[in-house]
Amino acid sequence: MDGTGVMTEAGVIPAPGGGSEAQAALHRVFGYETFRGDQEVIIEHVVAGGDAVVLMPTGGGKSLCYQIPALVRPGTGVVVSPLIALMQDQVDALRALGVRAGFVNSTQDFDERRVVEAEFLAGELDLLYLAPERLRLESTLDLLSRGKISVFAIDEAHCVSQWGHDFRPDYLALSVLGERWPDVPRIALTATATHSTHQEITQRLNMPGARHFVASFDRPNIQYRIVPKADPRKQLLAFLREEHQGDAGIVYCLSRNSVEKTAEFLTRNGVEAVPYHAGLDAGTRAAHQARFLREDGLVVVATIAFGMGIDKPDVRFVAHLDLPKSIEGYYQETGRAGRDGLPSTAWMAYGLNDVVQQRKLIQSGEGDEAFRRRAQAHLDAMLALCETARCRRGGLLSYFGQDPEPGGCGNCDTCLVPPETWDGTVAAQKVLSTVWRLDRERRQKFGALQIVDILLGRRTAKVIQFDHDQLSVFGIGEELTEGEWRGVIRQLLAQSLLAVEGEYGTLVLTEASGAVLGREREVPLRKEPPKPTVARSAASKGERSAKAAVELAPELLPVFEALRSWRAAQAREQGVPAYVIFHDATLREIAAARPKSVAELGTISGVGEKKLLTYGEGVLAVLAGLDGGAGPVPDAAPDPEWPEPADEPEPEPEGWA
Repeated sequence: MDGTGVMTEAGVIPAPGGGSEAQAALHRVFGYETFRGDQEVIIEHVVAGGDAVVLMPTGGGKSLCYQIPALVRPGTGVVVSPLIALMQDQVDALRALGVRAGFVNSTQDFDERRVVEAEFLAGELDLLYLAPERLRLESTLDLLSRGKISVFAIDEAHCVSQWGHDFRPDYLALSVLGERWPDVPRIALTATATHSTHQEITQRLNMPGARHFVASFDRPNIQYRIVPKADPRKQLLAFLREEHQGDAGIVYCLSRNSVEKTAEFLTRNGVEAVPYHAGLDAGTRAAHQARFLREDGLVVVATIAFGMGIDKPDVRFVAHLDLPKSIEGYYQETGRAGRDGLPSTAWMAYGLNDVVQQRKLIQSGEGDEAFRRRAQAHLDAMLALCETARCRRGGLLSYFGQDPEPGGCGNCDTCLVPPETWDGTVAAQKVLSTVWRLDRERRQKFGALQIVDILLGRRTAKVIQFDHDQLSVFGIGEELTEGEWRGVIRQLLAQSLLAVEGEYGTLVLTEASGAVLGREREVPLRKEPPKPTVARSAASKGERSAKAAVELAPELLPVFEALRSWRAAQAREQGVPAYVIFHDATLREIAAARPKSVAELGTISGVGEKKLLTYGEGVLAVLAGLDGGAGPVPDAAPDPEWPEPADEPEPEPEGWA
């Protein structure tokens, strides 16, 4: 290519008069008229040869930031991705757009790899996907040195952070790219990074001259909700039946055992669900992941082994039945919902046992004292988000160093039904006094259940066994219910006025406890709010998404469903996920616009030239059939150029599934 156009399987895309090559690729390959946010300036910077570190939320359009430079610059773009199980789908989606894409990884046999390598050396690939492990092989580096590389894209760049939950040691070796190919621009991308992780990415990848781009972390189409945990599986089932019947979604659990039991429970109660965790064999994991990507309405119940890199746009909910370890993890996991910009829900059931269990895991886990302190800080931030009486979205944005909406977002539980707060100082003193008396007077340590039984004056077997009914604090807490006392203890843990100690999760005082017992500090506590009013579409301020959903009138829903059925048949025939054909948002726009010709269909967002050529007549036939017409109207001038306890996921030999 000589720099005057974009080469794809459909041929050379010329740069139109007055427009850039990047703009031409955006429109004719991807079917979009305009860039979003910082996409255009990022792309122009990389096309010009500059390095970039990009922080952009899931669904924000990160992939375009390296795909378009790979199309515009001479050579092949090399994408470093930790997700070999998804490379085939990523390549299929690009080929459906007319982009010449391939991958090399351990799932291929010798002949398959040799074909792709030959295409790369012949300059017949726009994009080549590799796992970081493969770049440790001298044979791979030698292969790359014999071809022409347009750009290096390092996806999921937060995996380089040794403090992060997705740390991948092989990412530490990727600084070699800048050393061996100093004239090839590099772009490192992630959806989740605090300022410290951002700096660590820059340092470990040796990109000191990179320009940094930080997009807004706001996902206004996602409604964040956290509910008190009672019977979490039944609560989850009610949530799905009332709000997300038939929707695709992800449910995260802490342990493999919980994953299995929850998937079985949902299936038994009429919700089609499959488990996913690192204890399953690779074939089962791959089969369940493939079903999730290709089927409508399937629920995956998983540990954190699942989800990174999943490009399914119509995930309508992400639910957590256990407390995530950090806000970074929570944000990344919830960000897998609503990639298409349509209303989605991030729902969590959270309780006292979550706090106790996570603190125990930190104390008993591997790592030095510095690692435990960092893990504790991450957990404290997560607890603060759970216990806040303020806007949850604002808390997320503040954590990532961005300014929240002054009046709240209008689309989280604390904005929809603002919680009440109360002066819990006396209640806190009663709990802390009970813990103090057990420790100091009896040299005993107990967990939350025993503390609550003492406060409520219950003569249980354990209370009688240890003579706790003789304590002066016995029965002094009858003004609150058991659930309310558990809430008090949970919030005292979140405020570091209590701590968890030892294998059995016993409660102990902290340095800050003395100020409360000495009446030197007040303790405001949060009342649990009633269930918020559920809205299937985002509330007022929640409609700020740049990718606004097309709202369909009731009479157009049959058109949308007919298009989805056609899409499902196409996906089955081709063996690809339905979203590779068209996203739901595109089908909604088609249903609303009811185009009568190929030219009109080509004006719909998300309908690029290759998809128009491949699927245009089929879409128009569906619409014509609904209208009772004879078929699509031909264009007057067709374009002649159209041709567990926590289970940590074990790493795969090369890339995560």
